[in-house]
Amino acid sequence: MASLTRRTVIGGAIGAAGAAGAPLVARAQNWPSGATIRFVVPYPPGGSTDVIARMVQPMLQQRLGATVIIDNRPGASGVVGTAAVVKSPPDGNTWIIVFDNHAANPYVMPNVSFDTAKDLDPVLLIGNAPYLIATSTEKPYKSLADVIRAAKGKADSLSYGSVGSGSIGHLAMTLLAKQAGVSIVHVPYRGGGPAMNDAIAGHVDLLVGSVALSLPQVQGGKLRAVFHMGKAPIAALPDVASVSDSGFPNFNAYAWWGVFAPAGTPKPIADRFRTELVASLREPSVTKQLIETQQVNMLLAGPEDLRKFLQDQMQTWGEVAKENNIKGDI
Repeated sequence: MASLTRRTVIGGAIGAAGAAGAPLVARAQNWPSGATIRFVVPYPPGGSTDVIARMVQPMLQQRLGATVIIDNRPGASGVVGTAAVVKSPPDGNTWIIVFDNHAANPYVMPNVSFDTAKDLDPVLLIGNAPYLIATSTEKPYKSLADVIRAAKGKADSLSYGSVGSGSIGHLAMTLLAKQAGVSIVHVPYRGGGPAMNDAIAGHVDLLVGSVALSLPQVQGGKLRAVFHMGKAPIAALPDVASVSDSGFPNFNAYAWWGVFAPAGTPKPIADRFRTELVASLREPSVTKQLIETQQVNMLLAGPEDLRKFLQDQMQTWGEVAKENNIKGDI
């Protein structure tokens, strides 16, 4: 990553897939259970998870021969919608697409009623996109070294905005500042839009978010990309250095998108759904939107890859949250 809360809208996709927020329904048959499929988005309409779901919905209906409804269940950083899916029967009629904060929620959100690692079966890791740190073009920072130098010059003199307390961007910047031995003031916002506006205006020194959040403003000359947290160069920003290339080997932080099902969903049904979802995501129009607009690295990795990836993400960001007593926005 949502309003552009934790995520950025994939341009034009909503128009192609249907109006945001409106259930998208078409008549069909032949899904093994013979019932309507709910594809739950645990965030408000308009964010990247919502747009991805709506892009693939018509193709899923055609390929599965079933009615597919996009069901937005926002609240508590995705916890409300996820809890509803956990409680759903594992009959192949309920699926959920989540964002990166899914891995951090057990550690930053209070009273999570389910086991993130056990109560959902992994289905597909769609892809990821590196976090990007940007600044107003009026600010002097052009590299990670500039940021560290300024932060060391005067304690708490620098600030950065994120899409919210407990977000992966917040956790990643906390970890980086600790490794660099500096203190940078965190300013949480309720979503990417307000954070973006204040970064452009110079009210915060830096902005952390998925590359797609800042890329349009960087390309439009209102923000300057300072560094990113990926492992490989960003295609749209090839001259922007990564954290790992700037003195912090193996440091990385990614936005990511994954699909899960209630634990115990029969494997043949999960395999069929994943097969048709992958085929839908490989449609040229969908792939083009994801790669060019979201700068998504298309992974389309299966259940075991997603299971291991989630475990790694939970361990990494859970430790950061616990060590620094970070709590999320409710």
